[in-house]
Amino acid sequence: MSSLPRRAKLKVQPAVPIDEFSSFSELSSASEEDDKEDSAWEPQKKVPRNPKQPVCKESKPKRVPRGKKNTLKTSDGSEGMVVKELNSSVLIADVNLEDRKNKFDTVQTLKTARTKRKNSAQSPSAPRTKKLKVDEETNKTSNFKSESNSTETPSTSTLWEGACKKEEDEDDCISGQSPLKKIKTESCPQGQPVRFPANASNVIEEAEMNWDIVQVLSERTNIEPWVCGNIIRLFNDDNTIPFIVRYRKELINNLDADYLREVQQTLEELRAVAKKVRGTIQKIKKEGKMSECLLRALLNCKTFEELEHVSAPYKTGSKGTKAQRARQLGLEEAARTLLENPGMLNLLSYIQPSVKGLSTLQDIETGVQHILADMIAKDKETLDFIRKLCQNRYISIQSSLAKVTSKNVNEKDVGKFHLYQNFSCNIRNIQHHQILAINRGENLKILTVKVNIPDGVKNEFCRWCIQNRWRPRRFARPELMKILHNSIDDSFKRLIYPLLCREFRAKLTSDAEKESVMMFGRNLRQLLLTNPVPGRTLMGVDPGYKHGCKLAIISPTSQILHTDVVYLHCGQGFQEAEKIKRLLLNFNCSTVVIGNGTACRETEAYFADLIMKNYFAPLDVVYCIVSEAGASVYSVSPEANKEMPGLDPNLRSAVSIARRVQDPLAELVKIEPKHIGVGMYQHDVSQTLLKATLDSVVEECVSFVGVDINICSEVLLRHIAGLNANRAKNIIEWREKNGPFINREQLKKVKGLGPKSFQQCAGFIRINQDYIRKLCSQHTESAGSSQRVAVTSPAGVEVTSEKPGKKKSKTAANVVLKPDPLDQTCIHPESYNIAMRFLSFIGGTLCEIGKPEMQQKIKSFLEKEGIEKLAERLQTTVPSLQIIIDGLSQPESFDFRTDFSQPDFKRSIVCLQDLEVGTILTGKVENATLFGIFVDIGVGITGLIPIRNVTEAKLSKTKRRRSLGLGPGERVEVRVINIDVPRSRITLDLIRVL
Repeated sequence: MSSLPRRAKLKVQPAVPIDEFSSFSELSSASEEDDKEDSAWEPQKKVPRNPKQPVCKESKPKRVPRGKKNTLKTSDGSEGMVVKELNSSVLIADVNLEDRKNKFDTVQTLKTARTKRKNSAQSPSAPRTKKLKVDEETNKTSNFKSESNSTETPSTSTLWEGACKKEEDEDDCISGQSPLKKIKTESCPQGQPVRFPANASNVIEEAEMNWDIVQVLSERTNIEPWVCGNIIRLFNDDNTIPFIVRYRKELINNLDADYLREVQQTLEELRAVAKKVRGTIQKIKKEGKMSECLLRALLNCKTFEELEHVSAPYKTGSKGTKAQRARQLGLEEAARTLLENPGMLNLLSYIQPSVKGLSTLQDIETGVQHILADMIAKDKETLDFIRKLCQNRYISIQSSLAKVTSKNVNEKDVGKFHLYQNFSCNIRNIQHHQILAINRGENLKILTVKVNIPDGVKNEFCRWCIQNRWRPRRFARPELMKILHNSIDDSFKRLIYPLLCREFRAKLTSDAEKESVMMFGRNLRQLLLTNPVPGRTLMGVDPGYKHGCKLAIISPTSQILHTDVVYLHCGQGFQEAEKIKRLLLNFNCSTVVIGNGTACRETEAYFADLIMKNYFAPLDVVYCIVSEAGASVYSVSPEANKEMPGLDPNLRSAVSIARRVQDPLAELVKIEPKHIGVGMYQHDVSQTLLKATLDSVVEECVSFVGVDINICSEVLLRHIAGLNANRAKNIIEWREKNGPFINREQLKKVKGLGPKSFQQCAGFIRINQDYIRKLCSQHTESAGSSQRVAVTSPAGVEVTSEKPGKKKSKTAANVVLKPDPLDQTCIHPESYNIAMRFLSFIGGTLCEIGKPEMQQKIKSFLEKEGIEKLAERLQTTVPSLQIIIDGLSQPESFDFRTDFSQPDFKRSIVCLQDLEVGTILTGKVENATLFGIFVDIGVGITGLIPIRNVTEAKLSKTKRRRSLGLGPGERVEVRVINIDVPRSRITLDLIRVL
């Protein structure tokens, strides 16, 4: 790892006792093994295992006569050096590093590591703790050096409290650097660079590369290195995005969930590259083709394209490159001599008339040229120069109609790409949706695509190679210089130019796919957070022609009251109107929800006509249109069959349509996100990335809204951060068996819900205090004089059928079986002590949570003290204190979805013939893409607002995001600027967001 600081020899400080020096001497061999692991890694050779090798014995931890807690554990479990805490400083032993070797035997190292791991696991006095998985590159980031001794501000966060307590005697440090101050991440001040201790876990693939993962991650995401280091640590400790965004804001510099997902995806890509590099090195080493130059080139790879470029000639079954065949003929020495000492080169001496490839002087010159071209194309400095050169030049991507179009291609499909049949654009200016469209046309064999690099780039590159990087060290004859010129020209044309084209296309495609996925995620979030319409009886209508319109009436609590089928478009409209009116009057239902599928337009016109005639009097009936995407998929799913057994799948669709208005989040989480259909080119992007992102968005939305643990469904519960299908099922079973949850602490009694899961989910789970108080009062009346039952429920009785064990006894001792008003807030249990101290400061009580009295006390106290000063008094951070203030101020029934738009209820319909240029309408956003916003204006055809018409000035302050994007469900005021009836297209201009 040439780009990173190497270990240096440190002198022992005199404060170390003599008995510890003896421990250092006994560890000298183990330290030398660790030094070898830091040098250039090479794959192992198959060597017979010898379990009696002295190195393994010397490196066994149990052989060292000293305290276990003074040993630093490295990523493979081996012992590196002994450290001791003295006056908050770390004393590092003098480890002999002078005999470091450039190469090492991998088998010996791996065997030693396995032995150490085994011994460490078997040692009873060395308890295994869950290590914090931060790669050791985090500690080598140069940006952190000046901040290692900065003053720290305590925080309420207890993210790694347990791990830090267990590992507080194991000082993590890097040999050769100044000792690192022991840092607890919950004490990291907001906005301050954080320097982490060395990684004690196994992120081996990053540690072996010649680049710093923190720096590369920072460069690719444009986020500060200290934030990237924190994020790596948070993710490696299995923290979820909702938990990090809400309760660890000070560690991520207040990044939002979208940025966090972007960093996570980039981090996974880098680790995947490092892992593939390691596998490639092992494979090439096994075949005996590894060289020092090739190893260095592989360890420099940061992308899959670079790795493919370097490793392609060494793939199994490959015929080999021209350079490889020339090397097999023994011409590599001639190529190196041409660069180092051309005066001594005599190409005639390599002629062998009987050998193909060496029979003539021209063959020899060609072979030398191929070797030199290969050396140039794989040189890191050369590739860095050409990449930097391209950054400042006009590089364009061009697409044109393919000369030979496939017979299977429809003529209609060809017309869809008419914009790209003669298209050219600078790669720095091209839009993401244009890249995805070009790629789709290329995959359909309708378009041909190429990247155009100007000749000026090639000329400057060749000039730089001759005059700088590849200039012979001594005088070279003209004929040899001609070979060198041809080699550089051949290298650029045959090797470097295709590599650059692949890199440009891959980067453009990757960025476009990521943005498409992120756009899908933003749209999905907006749809899931649509303002619910509670307290109404609703009629859901699934439109249809031949098979009729399916009706379902649901109560304000989402219970199915009635289902039916009416045939509105088969000449029976008048008769069916009586049935519909009777149903609406019987169930006092005044809101109709119509799905936007087949026959939607006709069904909407039918209801609008009846409403305009005041047919449903005395009811004031309104209707709205909702997306029915995914309703048919859900209606035949096992979940729907379990929830609505015996009901016809077509009627289940009508129930789902109605519930999407009553509580969109609770209903839409039942459907696989990709079926909701609010994305762009979602079928052309990585399905793995799409699924991971959409699942994360669903988890984020459900967690931030929160769930009432005593009434929520299993489907909704499984999307809470820290929970999954099994844990949600166990929670529901526990609730059914033991009664409602009294407080959050009882979650620890649920099977499979460990400390980590509890930490992640606790802040997003609510317990309704009114419900618990009623329950407790009922038990008070029934229990009489029993004091314990008076404040508990059946859940308070310990379950004797549970398996006895350490975890059960520990949980039972900690659970307080009485209601806690803080459990109805967004305050995390780890901050309850801070919240109680805050209440004592302002003179408030738990009974006042969410009431105007509490809001007034908080407001007046903050005006006197200020939130920063108060956070300092409470020894916490401002973001953590703000969460406490929000939790105490918000009413019990607070739902932040009220800030989002409700469905657009209507009483009349607008026809396409009624439109003309300049007409001003209100509509609802149906979908948002990278090129425009699709708006339903009630004419049966969605209009498009081009993205150039969506400016920051037209958006409300709450919508001024980095995407300038509107989301599905938002109501907007638009002006018609163009109507294309033959193509069924309406172009709109955004006036304002309602």
